[in-house]
Amino acid sequence: MTVRGRHPVREGSRRSLSAPTTLLLLTLVAFPRVAVGQADTTMAQDGLYDRPFIGSLSSTSIGGYVEGNTNYFVEDGVSDGFSMELRRFNIFLFSQVSQRVRFLSELEFEHGTEEIALETALIDFQIRPSLVLRGGIVLPPIGYLNQNHDSPQWDFVDRPLVTTDIIPSTLSEVGFGAYGKFALNDLVLSYDAYLTNGLGDGVVGNEVGRTNIPSGKGEELFGEDNNGSPAVSGRVGLRRPGTGEVGLSYYGGYYNSFRLEGEDVDERRWLGITAVDVGVSIGRADLRAELAYATIDVPAGLRELFGQEQWGGYLDVLLPVWRPRFLGYADAVVTAGLRLERVDYNMGAFTSTDGSIGDDVTAVVPGVSFRPTPGTVFRANYRYHWMTDLQGNDPARLAGFQLGFATYF
Repeated sequence: MTVRGRHPVREGSRRSLSAPTTLLLLTLVAFPRVAVGQADTTMAQDGLYDRPFIGSLSSTSIGGYVEGNTNYFVEDGVSDGFSMELRRFNIFLFSQVSQRVRFLSELEFEHGTEEIALETALIDFQIRPSLVLRGGIVLPPIGYLNQNHDSPQWDFVDRPLVTTDIIPSTLSEVGFGAYGKFALNDLVLSYDAYLTNGLGDGVVGNEVGRTNIPSGKGEELFGEDNNGSPAVSGRVGLRRPGTGEVGLSYYGGYYNSFRLEGEDVDERRWLGITAVDVGVSIGRADLRAELAYATIDVPAGLRELFGQEQWGGYLDVLLPVWRPRFLGYADAVVTAGLRLERVDYNMGAFTSTDGSIGDDVTAVVPGVSFRPTPGTVFRANYRYHWMTDLQGNDPARLAGFQLGFATYF
């Protein structure tokens, strides 16, 4: 995306999230009851296998998706003009090795061939639906999007800021763990739990100039852990079929290289991310929201300039407005959408002045999408950002149009 200044989306004490979590759980329980056997029970953890190229009887399958966009942005009256990008071209490979063993991989080409990455390569061994063992390059279950990030699933061109800047999606790490789900009367409960190599020193030692969790990712971490101490991650989800799902997740681990040749050479610095996500249907409208809060142990000499606490959240509202029937398409739909989002990269106040620290972004994104079939989407968005610097000066303003498409194949 060619914009001047900050790219609109970049691909301490602990606070409790018990109050919003409790509220979401109470809200879900109050929804109308639907029998599990009569409705969809697909959970967030099923995102890897909930793809159209996988057939129930096939031994080996290949598929993928492609995403392209056009962008025109203006920041405080200055623009770099119109540009186009082939943002992603991803290839999936799936094999039903045996009755209980499945293999899945995903190779991603981003921005043409600027970035090539093996995003997923894992083996599942199913003991029963409530216990599946997994190992390889996995997607830690932090929030909803990290395991459900395929572009054709989303009606907005860009991913939510909180899912790329606080939760560093797409986050792929080498590790192992287990997942499963249970039926509880008319509810479905899912769980995921993993040990992975974790993030690295780039969380603080980076070129961004602030605490930047996505900069902690690195190809070298696919080969070995930088400190010999694995990260832990997990998610618990509760779904009422026909209504929606709520999830609570956590990711945490030491991110700095505190150990060299078996000896501790630095203090151990912990990074933790807690997230609450919810997706529900209310009447004809679909709502999806996520809230994430991160704590980062920053070296004493960098505090205030580098945030020790960050948070972000978004709300998507989608409403089908027209179901045209033409050119042989029976399930085509036009959807109007609105996204509200905010990210604060440095919570707290300056000790010298007691003034609030800035460095935050607020965005509003109205849009419209057209799906001729469920696996293909054409999207048009208008993005408007207010961006405040560290000192909290009057916000810079960025606005622009995006057109794009994404389709499975």
